[in-house]
Amino acid sequence: MIPYSNSFIGYIYALLLLPAIILGLKEKPIKRYGLVATLIGLYFLFGFSQRIIFFFVIQFVLIFGYSYLHKKYKSRWLLRLMILFSISPLVLVKLSPLIDLKTPIAFLGISYLTFRTVQMLIEIYDGLITKINPFEFTYFLLFLPTISSGPIDRSRRFKQDLDRKMTKAEYVVLLREGIHKIFCGIGYKFIIAALISTYWINKIPNTHTLLNTWNYMYSYSLYLFFDFAGYSLLAIGTSYLLGIKTPENFNKPFISRNIKEFWTRWHISLSFWFRDFLYTRLVMLFFKKKLLKNKYALSYIAYLITMGTMGIWHGLEIHYILYGLYHGILLALTDHYQRKSAWFKSVKNNRMWNIVFVIITFHLICFGFLIFSGYLFK
Repeated sequence: MIPYSNSFIGYIYALLLLPAIILGLKEKPIKRYGLVATLIGLYFLFGFSQRIIFFFVIQFVLIFGYSYLHKKYKSRWLLRLMILFSISPLVLVKLSPLIDLKTPIAFLGISYLTFRTVQMLIEIYDGLITKINPFEFTYFLLFLPTISSGPIDRSRRFKQDLDRKMTKAEYVVLLREGIHKIFCGIGYKFIIAALISTYWINKIPNTHTLLNTWNYMYSYSLYLFFDFAGYSLLAIGTSYLLGIKTPENFNKPFISRNIKEFWTRWHISLSFWFRDFLYTRLVMLFFKKKLLKNKYALSYIAYLITMGTMGIWHGLEIHYILYGLYHGILLALTDHYQRKSAWFKSVKNNRMWNIVFVIITFHLICFGFLIFSGYLFK
């Protein structure tokens, strides 16, 4: 069953959240009940899922095993080996359609759970995480509101919310914000996205004419935003009611003035995860190895690898890979143009030209979503 997909799941979530709200209003800790609610909610979503249990045990052993080994062996190769073990279930799931492999470990949300574990492995290596609590790790990894599609939280930020003692007044503010986000999410996902799907996308003829393709590009882009942003608001709002201030995932992405800005506004938790744990480390590695003298060329190669990896993360179908490479190329071209163009530097703060930049960027974004949709390859 998919989270936030129907009224029955909404009813179950409401029942599970009610005790959390009472605890918050009484200034009592919510975290222990939060884990209980998470486990009950997972049962309603997935049943007694051996796949999730198997995956959780693997990640649990890896995290605590590496935390112990890292104190004795601070080898980068050990970190790489642990990351390889951590992502291996996800890799098998992604490869299964290509090699006709019936993987017994696939489940909704495996990607986002893997991101959380890899992040912790890297931060253990960096010395940012020195102590891990089994309860807190379990709650962080399986956190019910965000288990299927994020947003992707960070373990240290999550722990800060767990340890924070809120007054009734502080929780009331969080409660109001959470309820507001939930209703906004319902409006985005179940009203606006549903209307776009029913009365726009589904009305477009199947024939691939230029006009139909153009029409589909706009409709799908808007549908994707309202559907995913709606889900994210539901997840974030639900998190707030449990006392966890899950980070925002969207910030008016269609008013971005360039593609670099777009990736600070769209699927923020994912783009920042790739920035911090892949792009930045690739650039540092390239500089250290002195692969090229031109530091900007190294940065652009890192853009291509990072965004290509993001595309592959969505799936191994050609449209996902091209989508990632398309954005990698756009990021590199944007950076190069902004650095080299004297004209751009002279007009970048001009209000009228910024409107033009927004319009151009919007169309570049929509064309990327057209690639992502697979429509061009049907």
